[in-house]
Amino acid sequence: MELHVVINGRKDLAGQLYKQLRSAIESGRLAAGTQLPPSRLLAEQLGISRKTISDTYAQLTYENFLTGVIGKGTYVNARPAKITRKQSHSDLASAEIIESWRSLPVFLRHPTLDGSLRYDFIGGATSKGQFPQDDWRRCTAHALRQMSGSKGFYSQPEGLPALRNAIARHIAFSRGVNCQDDDVVVCNGAQQALDLISRVLTRPGGLVAMEDPGYPPARLLFGSHGATVIGVPVDSEGIQVDKIPLGTRLIYVTPSHQFPLGIPMSTQRRLALLERAYELGAIIIEDDYDSEFRYEGRPTDSLQSMDERGIVAYVGTFSKTLLPELRLGYAILPPAILEAVIRAKQLTDLHTSTLPQWALAKFIAEGCLLKHIRRCHTIYAGRRERILERAATDLAPWLEAVPSTAGFHMVLMFKVPIDMPVLVELAKKVEVGLYPIEGFYYQEAPRDGLLMGFGAIETLDIDLALNRLRDILQQVA
Repeated sequence: MELHVVINGRKDLAGQLYKQLRSAIESGRLAAGTQLPPSRLLAEQLGISRKTISDTYAQLTYENFLTGVIGKGTYVNARPAKITRKQSHSDLASAEIIESWRSLPVFLRHPTLDGSLRYDFIGGATSKGQFPQDDWRRCTAHALRQMSGSKGFYSQPEGLPALRNAIARHIAFSRGVNCQDDDVVVCNGAQQALDLISRVLTRPGGLVAMEDPGYPPARLLFGSHGATVIGVPVDSEGIQVDKIPLGTRLIYVTPSHQFPLGIPMSTQRRLALLERAYELGAIIIEDDYDSEFRYEGRPTDSLQSMDERGIVAYVGTFSKTLLPELRLGYAILPPAILEAVIRAKQLTDLHTSTLPQWALAKFIAEGCLLKHIRRCHTIYAGRRERILERAATDLAPWLEAVPSTAGFHMVLMFKVPIDMPVLVELAKKVEVGLYPIEGFYYQEAPRDGLLMGFGAIETLDIDLALNRLRDILQQVA
């Protein structure tokens, strides 16, 4: 039979063939029992290799879309009837708990490839084109060699010794963190580090204080453990320490680059925060998510380096310096909670995947991470400068920048009233992604402003995007 398949170009031939065959089977265009052409014949018809055809047939056979009959050929399998499961979550004994999770808002979720905009000022994302693919590929090959020599057992929950050592040396050099290898716990991103610390320190009703505005995924995470989250207002020096209530067990802050406003916490405020936490018997989580990129002034020491009592848990991530998809982060923990967090880590996922751990350990040890940070620093500095220049010139009638010296996002506050939903929708129509800061406020009255991430947008696209923003503001503001 003549099988209708269209191959476009010479890229991902197996993927094109697989998608078209599977779609034809699922839609019923290829009915159950239909015999497919022999691999040699189809290869000749499509002008691709027989191995590509055979591999695709094998994959679809493995997934039960096709079946092979020895001596006869390859046939379309009968698809099982779809089972309609009618029971709703409301019918379950745990309906109230399920509904509480279903109703949680979604914050900072990155769009899929299909849903992304041409000019996107999204925060927390980097330009994938800057990622050192060749260095990472070589380090991954090293990781595979290391794994081939292992016994195949589960690894340590706290992380591979080689990576813990590499992290300890890196952050001591780059951020002045005071730690040893044994203080490091490797996690699946910073979010897991927050989850583990929260698990061992909070119980239903326990108080957690955090900046307001602040990082919504952290607030929602603490709340999911039953904690009562208190939003503490932020001023030009950082979190207002005197407003942290009695009974607080955990204090979450972003002192080097306050999220989302970007302001650094002053030295006096840091000392006051350490003293307040000690009085309360609380642990401070210092989320140092992107401060390795600093553009002005002397680098500020980490809050952890000022801690003389062992009350600061320092949390970091490689999602910002490398790629979010790697899901690698870490926590530098004080002795009081270190063993408890390691036990919690072991219970939740046993350990983080060892392949990327081995690769990252090699990547850091060979100096690839520092080289990558230096290269990206130059790029991000140029993007940041361009946004600041525009905010001070043709965008100045409507917007002003909040002072910020680190990271790869800034906030532009509105000077005039603005219909934010209309602005965001009009921007989408011209392929510009804008992100209001309103959702980052919790108990404080929100202000109108835009989180302007410049990690993912290309340098040459910034002026084009800001021109479109200016044109929209001239219409609606």
